[in-house]
Amino acid sequence: MTHSPHPVPLPGHVDVLIVGAGISGIDAAYRVRSRCPDRSYAVVESRESLGGTWDLFRYPGVRADSDIYTLSFPFQPWTGDNSMADGDEILDYLRRTVERFDIDRHIHCSTKVVAADWSGATARWTVTVEQGAGADGPRRSTVTCSFLYLCTGYYDYERGHDPRFPGVESFAGTVVEPQFWPDGLDHTGKRVVVIGSGATAITVVPAMARDAAKVTMLQRTPTWISALPRRDRFAARVRRRLPAGPAHRVIRARNAAYSNGFYHYCRRFPDRARTLLTRAAARRIGEDTVREHFTPPYAPWDQRVCITADADLFKAIQREEVDVVTDHIESFVAEGIRLRSGRVLPADIVVTATGLRMLAFGHIAVSLDGEPVDPARHLLWRGAMLSDVPNFALCFGYVNLSWTMRADLTARLVCRVLNHMRRADLAAVTAAAEPGVRERPMVELASGYVQRGVQSFPRQGHRAPWRMRQTYLLDVADIARASLRRELRGVPRAAVRPAGDDVRTGG
Repeated sequence: MTHSPHPVPLPGHVDVLIVGAGISGIDAAYRVRSRCPDRSYAVVESRESLGGTWDLFRYPGVRADSDIYTLSFPFQPWTGDNSMADGDEILDYLRRTVERFDIDRHIHCSTKVVAADWSGATARWTVTVEQGAGADGPRRSTVTCSFLYLCTGYYDYERGHDPRFPGVESFAGTVVEPQFWPDGLDHTGKRVVVIGSGATAITVVPAMARDAAKVTMLQRTPTWISALPRRDRFAARVRRRLPAGPAHRVIRARNAAYSNGFYHYCRRFPDRARTLLTRAAARRIGEDTVREHFTPPYAPWDQRVCITADADLFKAIQREEVDVVTDHIESFVAEGIRLRSGRVLPADIVVTATGLRMLAFGHIAVSLDGEPVDPARHLLWRGAMLSDVPNFALCFGYVNLSWTMRADLTARLVCRVLNHMRRADLAAVTAAAEPGVRERPMVELASGYVQRGVQSFPRQGHRAPWRMRQTYLLDVADIARASLRRELRGVPRAAVRPAGDDVRTGG
């Protein structure tokens, strides 16, 4: 299989169009293929290769920040040795998955969706795509679909957060953004400063420290960090005793329960959680270092708790390969970074791990009969469909558990909706917003990247079916009990105008 599947031209019409060929899109394709086998589908991906995040991120040490048994698919057992898997392992796993389930021939890479307009008269979406890059720029064309499913993730692939550091143009070294890591960058023997203390910084710092002369992690505010083993001994025992499929399900359920339990423990008992995390870190790097650099002013899970695999960050600090500095940047200077305290951090390479930009629709202009859709003016039904937007779903994973757990749940719900439409002979369904629902942000974390971007995302409500729970088992039960006939407003197929000979009795 090639890494850039594009086996046949994009069809003129499909029942379900899935946008994005990362984990969410591949999961969605599998679920549509297996649960709605009479529906046609296509997956379009703007990048030259499938994989989404795992194809984009190439910085040193890139890996999952949740365990691979919950990040991988429930229908494709993980067979690797690592529980905290590296990026290239995950990308290889995704490629093998699409090949095994014949999804690869439905994926169309280098196909960027720029707009999608719903026609109420014909009950279908007209989706504008760009392909190729000739002398006159990309070639535009359209494809229609009965149901549009955005699996584009939640951040901007084209640019990250830029804090606009003063004086950066005067720096004599190299400035690198992790999201766009340059090929061939050699940091061997170099002085490296990594700005940031989130998941990316905690991953890239120990990875670069292996070869760099010195790595300094420069943070404005500390982050809560927990050390987890790269290899899961419980998983190894289960896999020795059970076949691959049952073993995967057992490990996945156990790890999901553990992660969710720790999240709710932190939220209910923040002082105990503080003590637990600080004591564990102090055993590695000492109480003084923890007090100065690893004790945030907020409670655990007010912002995401980050993972250091095999305690590699703490070990690099112990070996004095890594320094941690907690201070504010005054400006860049030729030799490095001047801090507010007056200290200058010398650097040959500066890595700006300063966070992502959240993006709801992946730069896609969505409209209803020509009227633009502002996601922030809509509620999210069951974590999947925008209120008052017909035949449209959006995938947004968990923030306190692996993305895939929620992505798969959403994909299964979308298939329920599609099959409900088929049984009831409906051309369109809409989740109608209810009066009296109190709106809340979709993500309730204090993290900087969330606070910068969440106001442009759909909202959640204070009660079902509009509430976004962060508990997998409760979501499974809620969705199983959901009455689609009562919660969704349908348009009979007889009430819409046929759009042409390619109209199918689906989606």
